[in-house]
Amino acid sequence: MTVAEIYLDSLKKRLLGYKVLAEKTFAQLNDEQLHWQPAGEPNNIYIIVKHMSGNMLSRFTDFLTSDGEKPWRERDAEFTDDQPTGTKAAMLEIWEKGWDCLMATLNSLQEGDLAKTIYIRTEPHSVMDALNRQLAHYPYHIGQILYLGKIMKQENWESLSIPKGGSQQFNQEKASGK
Repeated sequence: MTVAEIYLDSLKKRLLGYKVLAEKTFAQLNDEQLHWQPAGEPNNIYIIVKHMSGNMLSRFTDFLTSDGEKPWRERDAEFTDDQPTGTKAAMLEIWEKGWDCLMATLNSLQEGDLAKTIYIRTEPHSVMDALNRQLAHYPYHIGQILYLGKIMKQENWESLSIPKGGSQQFNQEKASGK
């Protein structure tokens, strides 16, 4: 494998790993909880999903040939809950649409593409830098999704990693090949 192939494989693995964490959170929540907002009007999970999908569609549609901030994107509208009684299934359609666009683009990239220059809001980025920018952006929002889920589920939260107090047992199981 070339360094570019190793990088792209690693990038896809990391992004899909974060996607799974968000989806495991969605699975623990009902439709109403996806629209719950704590005091102070922070974003709810539906809004975060809508924003992430809008970002993915804008950044990765014609990724190598047009500015990543598309004229058709309505970013400000992404931060409103226009479906306050919307279902999880409807939200997941929005979610998958963004991820499908992102992954199709990543799967199409070739080694020579990584050093090309693309633009985001007219600012030049190497393709690799633009990808790293998104690798920082999406996990940031997925962390928000997990945090909101954990707040809502409280003691009923099913840990998505090593549960509190479980590090030693986890490490022993890993060491024994389990």
